[in-house]
Amino acid sequence: MATDRSFNPLEMAQRQFDTVADDLQLDDGARQLLRTPMREYHFNIPVRMDDGRVEVLRGFRVQHNDARGPCKGGVRFHPQETADTVRALAMWMTWKCAVADIPLGGGKGGVICDPHNLSSREQEQVCRGWVRQVARDVGPNRDVPAPDVMTNGQHMLWMLDEYETIHGERLPGMITGKPVGMGGSQGRTQATGYGVVYTLREALKELGIRPQDTTASVQGFGNVAQYAIELYRQIGGTTLCVSCWDQRDQTSYAFRKADGIDLEELRSITDRFGGIEREKARDLGYEVLDGDQWLDQDVDILIPSALENQINASNVERISPKVKIIAEGANGPTTPDADTVLKERGVFMIPDFLANAGGVTCSYFEQVQSNMNYFWDAGEVLGKLDQQMTAAYLAVSELAQHGGLYMRDAAYVLAIKRVVTACRDRGWI
Repeated sequence: MATDRSFNPLEMAQRQFDTVADDLQLDDGARQLLRTPMREYHFNIPVRMDDGRVEVLRGFRVQHNDARGPCKGGVRFHPQETADTVRALAMWMTWKCAVADIPLGGGKGGVICDPHNLSSREQEQVCRGWVRQVARDVGPNRDVPAPDVMTNGQHMLWMLDEYETIHGERLPGMITGKPVGMGGSQGRTQATGYGVVYTLREALKELGIRPQDTTASVQGFGNVAQYAIELYRQIGGTTLCVSCWDQRDQTSYAFRKADGIDLEELRSITDRFGGIEREKARDLGYEVLDGDQWLDQDVDILIPSALENQINASNVERISPKVKIIAEGANGPTTPDADTVLKERGVFMIPDFLANAGGVTCSYFEQVQSNMNYFWDAGEVLGKLDQQMTAAYLAVSELAQHGGLYMRDAAYVLAIKRVVTACRDRGWI
């Protein structure tokens, strides 16, 4: 599941933007404004380790565009984090918020570290150190962070506490992804995975396919993948294969059952980072495969829900001719070269910044609830999420059908048009 770090995600994001900018005939000013971030912060975070030594970590916060509202985007802890990865993800967040039609812009943050190798106290120091570096540049009406890869609700609370200590007031809308009861929203845990399946459900309707007649293979077994599998099962689908990263030997494995995986069974043998215990899985009757074999499965639907650059020119031909739909739970899992092949094959693509926009949409709901100090129950949150995601899907689908566009292209056209309009209305371009 490890991504190819020789591939530059910013170049990929910019190539995608350039293609749509050409189609929209954007002027040079609009291209220059939207092709690169408006602001970015790079800084050192000194951390006193448990053994007394000081380790200096590198941190980032990138604000791509805030014409439509405060920036929004996660903070990821990853040992292979790069500034260009954060820049690309911030750009994708701009388009994601725009295609979901929520009043936010795009941002992203990160720290180069591996929380697997840090104690709880050390992780807290990283969180508080990150906030100290950006406390003047983030906030409820400026830039709202959230969890991302290898960060969680506890990390968000440490960040919120440090921010509120610095500013001397309670500002729960400064960050999202908080635990329920501490300003977090009901439904947030399920939101991204459920959002993927809300869009998948609409795609199946459009294609005239019954969910109960379909099978799927899923890359990843973290939060997004687990809840996508859960809701996919509820609408009638069967997941035959999942893959996950094994921290112990730093490689990935796939787990397959011919009659479908048992989600609760796998959850019971999964660590907090989404790693499935191989020997226990074998004992339960799962076939254990190489991690990249999730892609080879003879299924109707692929749901990549791990890292970027997972479907690329070197492996796209391995995808079964049976595959009809790809629903991108991860950010940037398909490279432009692979996308071209999938388009030619007629695979129906639900692009990442539409399919996985449920997370940021529910984060927006959390931000609204925190700012007004009034909270909704889970049914209301998930109902609003379904409504918002369905409307977003239908808007993209209608544009794709009327314009004869590939779904990814239609999503980009819709999102970029909305952001360009906001920039023009503000007089920026």
